[in-house]
Amino acid sequence: MYPGLLHELHKRVTLSPGQEAAILSHFTPKKLKKRQFLHQEGDIIQRMSFVEKGALYSYSTDAHGAQHVVQFGFEGWWIGDLYSFFTQKPSRLNVEVLESCEVLTLSLESHELLLKTIPPYETYMRILYQNAYVALLSRIENSLGLSAEEIYSRFLEQYPFIFSRVPLHLIASYMGITPVTLSRIRRQVAS
Repeated sequence: MYPGLLHELHKRVTLSPGQEAAILSHFTPKKLKKRQFLHQEGDIIQRMSFVEKGALYSYSTDAHGAQHVVQFGFEGWWIGDLYSFFTQKPSRLNVEVLESCEVLTLSLESHELLLKTIPPYETYMRILYQNAYVALLSRIENSLGLSAEEIYSRFLEQYPFIFSRVPLHLIASYMGITPVTLSRIRRQVAS
């Protein structure tokens, strides 16, 4: 039951069978098809989501209708608008399905209960939040100090599988460059 979530938990913490069962009992599976939304801008996010299978992406839309990709979510990753989840204010993000997927959702109430009652879960989440913060700082530093070619090179090195699963215009948006620039860089690298 939920092998992806258990695998991710066990990569970072040790759990007893009872703790595993207690954690899993709080998750609810949800299946989504390509182009469906996990949630949309304006929703108040009631549940955080772990990607058991498939692919999603989160984005905001500016006043001109352009999408700005914030995050991708693949197997073993968490996705959603944590700002809305923790503050219970309307989300500024859309989370759309790229590949049919199964996510495991967890309510804020269950999340808080697990943090209080299962120390390894609290440790897992602390590690997850630390890693997310470091990744965010790295992304900001890269966007401020690296050329488009360097950003592409680092992205390709870190996430080579994404190029076979995500349309290039979404990758370009995430990287903060135009699709034309991404195509030019890919041609240069290939030659």
